[in-house]
Amino acid sequence: TSLTVKSTAFKHNEYIPSKYTCDGLNINPELIIEDLPASTKSLALIVDDPDAPNGTFCHWLMWDIPPKNTIKEDSRPGTEGKNSMRENNYFGPCPPRGTHHYHFKVYALNTKLNLPVNTDQQELLNAMKGHIISSGDLIGLYKR
Repeated sequence: TSLTVKSTAFKHNEYIPSKYTCDGLNINPELIIEDLPASTKSLALIVDDPDAPNGTFCHWLMWDIPPKNTIKEDSRPGTEGKNSMRENNYFGPCPPRGTHHYHFKVYALNTKLNLPVNTDQQELLNAMKGHIISSGDLIGLYKR
């Protein structure tokens, strides 16, 4: 099964308003999550940019989010891990050139992960293995 991930700020495959980027307030947009399985114990979130010049750049990762249908704008409902800036926060789109695709991936898990805050994207993906019951992806575009 798959989750539906939407945002009140932009539509799938459309441009992310600059408010949510390094050119604006650098805060996360609101995410709406539909079709959550009843057995969901927690949500995890990865926001990354596969178009980055040095390989996929992780902008935000979070886990142990309560299984609700909304992640509010400028909020931290779970435990934040280390993004590609080695920071525990949301780092908005900031492409050096061209249009980049930003993936807002939400995972419904059958457990809580209780990972340390120095966890990075690969470690989170490894920890989620065997626990993902559903997932969804919202793609936003940005160019400067």
